[in-house]
Amino acid sequence: MMLKHCLTFPKPVLKSSLIRGFATATVSHKVTLIPGDGVGEELSESVKSVFTAANVPVEWEQFNLSGHTPDYDGLLQEALASLRRNKVGLKGILYTPISKLGHASINVSLRKDLDIYASISLVKNMPGVKSRFSNVDLAIIRENTEGEYSGLEHQSHPGVVESLKIVTRRKTERIARFAFDFALKNNRKKVTVVHKANIMKLGDGLFLKTVKDIWEKEYAETGIALNDMIVDNASMQLVSRPQQFDVVVLPNLYGNILSNVGAGLVGGPGLIPGTSIGREYAVFEPGCRHVGQDIGGSNVANPTAMILSSVMMLRHLGLLEQANRISNAVYNTIQQGKVLTRDMGGNASTSQFTDAVISSL
Repeated sequence: MMLKHCLTFPKPVLKSSLIRGFATATVSHKVTLIPGDGVGEELSESVKSVFTAANVPVEWEQFNLSGHTPDYDGLLQEALASLRRNKVGLKGILYTPISKLGHASINVSLRKDLDIYASISLVKNMPGVKSRFSNVDLAIIRENTEGEYSGLEHQSHPGVVESLKIVTRRKTERIARFAFDFALKNNRKKVTVVHKANIMKLGDGLFLKTVKDIWEKEYAETGIALNDMIVDNASMQLVSRPQQFDVVVLPNLYGNILSNVGAGLVGGPGLIPGTSIGREYAVFEPGCRHVGQDIGGSNVANPTAMILSSVMMLRHLGLLEQANRISNAVYNTIQQGKVLTRDMGGNASTSQFTDAVISSL
């Protein structure tokens, strides 16, 4: 399982605790970069500017994939080849059309082709950002390759559509182990499995039973607690008492929805870092997957989630000193409150916030 380093929330650290010499600045790491649609290009430029200022030894292989381009397959295959070579990528969110005549999701295609089966969204209060709740700190771990996102649907008769939800024991076992291992490595105390097994007794029933079986056989004696919660109740609990959650593991669709709910608890999608990880490959991307079509190109988007996702990537690569420097700079900039984007209560542009982070390095 691909957990080279603990994927904890990119929190600030004291300068004295920086780990030096873990990876030398002379070794350049090739990373695949897919900026994405909407605000993706400007967020990626923000990361590149910060990396340049921090002397991060990363060489980008950039692919300007777009969900607005119908004949994208050739470039998609090039991007996949790059990811298979480099093993690591940084990605914005790609647009997916709603129309039934539109193409399938490129985001889903990347996850399936690379089998990056575990999605992590880190939901935590950011010092300096006003939000509805305090002391929120949870990790949402979503199965990334099955469920309703399998894309298996058809019209059996005009006006009648059948959509298949796929749940397998094998893939549920590995996401369960991933969630429990994540909890152990990151000093988390409890895992909550979210489901709708009272209605979908076979599909969600299998997911729930499999997670419980893995816990009983392999993790019950580790000290990690396990509970389960029906998804509608979990949604209500998340917006009323989010502090009760620590690690949440759940099927694909529920994970997508609750990640967005979680973002709303702490200040919005611009603050939630994340990654999608598999046995061989890791693609780091904002944990709340908003394209930002309406504000793309207007230089107002918050790059925090993208920068902190890149910090997670640096830790994965072993570039701990650079990761800590950038993380500190982001936290200091936000906590000072002088240069904040609109979603954080300020009026700074994307580039102004980026410049402030660079000044804090």
